[in-house]
Amino acid sequence: MTLLRLFLVLATLLAGPATAQDRAAVERQFQAWLEDTLWPRAQAEGISRPTFNTAFDNVTLNWDLPNLVPPGADPHPDEPSRQAEFGNPSNYFRAPAVDGATEVGRVMARRHAETLARVEAETGVPGRILLAIWGRESGFGRVPIRHDAFEVLGTKAFMSTRAPYFTGELIAALKIAEAGDIAPDEMKSSWAGALGQPQFMPTNVLAHAKDGDGDGRADIWNSEADTLASIGAYLAHHGWVTGRDWGFEVRVPDNVSCTLEGPDQARPISEWVDMGVTRVSGRPFPDHELEGDGMLVMPVGRHGPAFIATPNFYVLKDYNTSDLYALFVGHIGDRIAYGMGDFHAGWDEIDGLYRSDIAAIQEALVARGHDVGGVDGLPGFKTRRAIGRWQEEAGRTATCFPETGMQEALGG
Repeated sequence: MTLLRLFLVLATLLAGPATAQDRAAVERQFQAWLEDTLWPRAQAEGISRPTFNTAFDNVTLNWDLPNLVPPGADPHPDEPSRQAEFGNPSNYFRAPAVDGATEVGRVMARRHAETLARVEAETGVPGRILLAIWGRESGFGRVPIRHDAFEVLGTKAFMSTRAPYFTGELIAALKIAEAGDIAPDEMKSSWAGALGQPQFMPTNVLAHAKDGDGDGRADIWNSEADTLASIGAYLAHHGWVTGRDWGFEVRVPDNVSCTLEGPDQARPISEWVDMGVTRVSGRPFPDHELEGDGMLVMPVGRHGPAFIATPNFYVLKDYNTSDLYALFVGHIGDRIAYGMGDFHAGWDEIDGLYRSDIAAIQEALVARGHDVGGVDGLPGFKTRRAIGRWQEEAGRTATCFPETGMQEALGG
């Protein structure tokens, strides 16, 4: 490859989504879109001109954001990358992250004891869960939130693969600014547009942000009390069941199939006990939990820890749809409040698969009539149990997790 050819290839790779685009021209289109398309909609939604102008003062497109489709470019819908490796779920529970969140969480539990008790009394959500979410989302307010919310949301509303969704979130952000609890230039977000210490999308700020410190404002950027009250309000709205735990790590006997996983296969916890499922601690399940629904959760199938989750686990998933996220929150909360250690079961080393490999397995399972919950290259519970059902049908030992060679065995 000639030096010139190499330079051109590198330039193409570094240019990002606007390769072959005149960025200056696209910027002009963005400014025209703000005025001709967004402003009329914002005005109809009750946004004043001063608020609109202040929000977009000096705002330009952020070309570093993912999933951008500049005008005139071919849209590429989100699909599993052939080069993205599926990481071992155990990475989510690395010791520095777990130990750090636990240590700081205990400090915050003492510091905010009064606020936590008040929010728990009002919402039914335990303080340890509020702390764990706060820690996961923004490091208890210690992680800087640097992005301009209107730059991020404006860019995504103008030229992302989910432009209609982000346009709605952008209008919601303008409504937050219009309300006056925070100045537009102080509305900082993540690269995805999530706001403040709880990392709420703007529509959730409008719906769930609360004044926890009594100053008459709901400021999830600067007020720790407002942050905790808002997290509690969110979880309560989404159905947190007062008095129930989130879940318990368990031992699942070999004769209990991993294909029984999932919220749609719930049964009273007493029935799981009758099947031989026991807590790893050796303690019995609390009496008040026995007749409540319990759901089997095996995030890596037979290759790691297993849990009996309550409906509250799925409320945590309303905050973030990942099983691992909900497990992290529940686990950190338990460590903060009860001094618990690591999960009893270890995490096996899993095969180094690409997301495209997992997507191919999913496609092959779908072709055989299995419900995998969508071909996305991620092994959610429907994919895991579909794998297990296929393994059982084929006379194999059910592991309920994707493995090397599975695609070929499925004929995919």
